[in-house]
Amino acid sequence: MRLVKNVVEFLKKEDGPTAVEYAVMLALIVVVCIAAITAIGTNANSTFSHVGSAIKPATAS
Repeated sequence: MRLVKNVVEFLKKEDGPTAVEYAVMLALIVVVCIAAITAIGTNANSTFSHVGSAIKPATAS
C-alpha cells in the first residue's frame, strides 16, 4: 500500500514537466529573437544601401 502511495505521489509531482516547459519556452524565445534580428538586419542593410545610392557624390569645384 505504501509503495502505491509513493508511486502516485511521484506521478503527481510537476517539477520535471515544469522544467521541460521552461526549456521549450526559452528555445522558442531564442528562435523568435534570432528571426527578428535577422529580419531587422536585412531591412537595415537594404535601407542603408538605398540611401547610399540615392546620395550623389559631391562635385569638386
